[in-house]
Amino acid sequence: MTDVLTALQDDFKLFLQALWSQLDLPEPTKAQYAIAEYLQSGPKRLQIQAFRGVGKSWITGAFVLWTLFNNPEKKIMIISASKERADNMSIFLQKLIIETPWLSHLQPKSDDARWSRISFDVNCSPSQAPSVKSVGITGQLTGSRADLMILDDIEVPGNSMTEMMRGKLLQLCTEAESILTPKDDSRIMYLGTPQTTFTVYKKLAERNYRPFVWPARVPRKMANYEGIIAPQLQADIDNGAVPWDVTDPDRFSSDDLLEREASMGRSNFMLQFMLDTSLSDAEKFPLKNADLVVTSVNPTSAPESVVWCSDPANCIKELPTVGLPGDYFYSPMQLQGEWGPYQETICSVDPSGRGSDETTAAYLSQRNGVLYLHEMRAYKDGYSDTTLLDILKGCRKYNVTTLLIESNFGDGIVAELFKKHIAQTKQPLNVEETRANVRKEDRIIDTLEPVLNQHRLVVDKSVIEWDYASNPDTAPEKRLEYMLFYQMSRMCREKGAVRHDDRIDALAQGVQYFIDALSISAQQEIITRRQKDWQDIIAHWEDDIDCFANHMVFNMDMDQRRQSRGEAQNGVETWV
Repeated sequence: MTDVLTALQDDFKLFLQALWSQLDLPEPTKAQYAIAEYLQSGPKRLQIQAFRGVGKSWITGAFVLWTLFNNPEKKIMIISASKERADNMSIFLQKLIIETPWLSHLQPKSDDARWSRISFDVNCSPSQAPSVKSVGITGQLTGSRADLMILDDIEVPGNSMTEMMRGKLLQLCTEAESILTPKDDSRIMYLGTPQTTFTVYKKLAERNYRPFVWPARVPRKMANYEGIIAPQLQADIDNGAVPWDVTDPDRFSSDDLLEREASMGRSNFMLQFMLDTSLSDAEKFPLKNADLVVTSVNPTSAPESVVWCSDPANCIKELPTVGLPGDYFYSPMQLQGEWGPYQETICSVDPSGRGSDETTAAYLSQRNGVLYLHEMRAYKDGYSDTTLLDILKGCRKYNVTTLLIESNFGDGIVAELFKKHIAQTKQPLNVEETRANVRKEDRIIDTLEPVLNQHRLVVDKSVIEWDYASNPDTAPEKRLEYMLFYQMSRMCREKGAVRHDDRIDALAQGVQYFIDALSISAQQEIITRRQKDWQDIIAHWEDDIDCFANHMVFNMDMDQRRQSRGEAQNGVETWV
């Protein structure tokens, strides 16, 4: 037994394996072992950036226990983005100490020992400082001392979206330095996943916190990771791993990563799974005109699915392009399945004042998780009666059921003006207000990028032609700034990325409304319809063989067969 305990003390990877077994977890993966090795043998100041979901926090918790297992006199501080997260880690560690037989000796023997979610002691000499203390990054850091400081996922969207926020976060990191005890074996460890291209982890690397980076796939551009790629991953590359191979297949399969990239968008995937903060222009501007499906959109119905293809034969060269070089529009390769009515049609309105901005309206329909942009309208006279009535004319044209209005401007007054005109025109419209509380650039990209990546936005050709021809009286150098597809192609996460964003904002607002519906699989809808069709055939073919034969000869679909049987609403019997 003594030999086993000595082995556990000497090798953190072995300790991690034993602890995982105690928790009935599978054996640690390749990436988890790599992180464990760097925690044990890495420099005094280090940072670990690993892909989202690798289990960094759990491994770090195990490292805290291993440190106390080797020396119960150590003082450790755990700092997270929030106090709640740090406390949860503290509770997790306490639970492991109690329930793990070979860690039970760490339980304090004194009744005066601290044992709370805020801080707790192990079986050690009495001290003013607790053995483990948890604190949020914005909490009281000064006045404490620690031999080991672990800053776990301190950067989150809520504290890093602006330059001011990142500056404050970096200042708090500087304060953490003063807490470290002046010992040769004292260490500071940062673990996290970058949230923006301007992540504080970049600044920390400049301050000699040596990064260890383990992306989910072998990078295509190794130059972006020069000097920071994890040694274990570098060894895999030297032994034949090729770009885009999965680095930890026991954690995520290639198909799983493809699904995540599609759902979260390429730019977010490059940050959170590839840990690449040096985005190229293609990644910096993630909204591509080429990802749209451009065709003539029917005002009342759509096929069950639309297949996109970037084959040169599908490139629409006659349409004017205002995107980045090489960013063209493409027609669909195929329209699949039967046509049917839209499941819902809305009008998304982004109101503005009477300055240089526009009041914009986007008319969108949805069927089977595919969105269809019928028309875009823009006005320079704010929210005049003329403008509001014209928007409502468009609602009548496309049988809109919901009018979606951004309420940040005017504090809901525009919605009330619309309601007045709706009552006068007696249109059956439901008015909904939406309020944005996320920085505009991030909100637009996070909403549109996954939809475009999956080619689920179909745009009528007339929208592109109208967009290009709009504002003819505006100076040529200003006209571009008002165009939807110029705004789309130049949108990035930098504040004020485009001068005017009214049209893209109205579109994003409308797409956000349909986000829940986008989980519908068009292919599944086709399969479901075919199953129902066969069930209908099997259920009725014995009732009247002659009638059934006539249905098959005339290739009647299920609705037509039901109508002939008098089952459809207002259906009538026919000779068929």
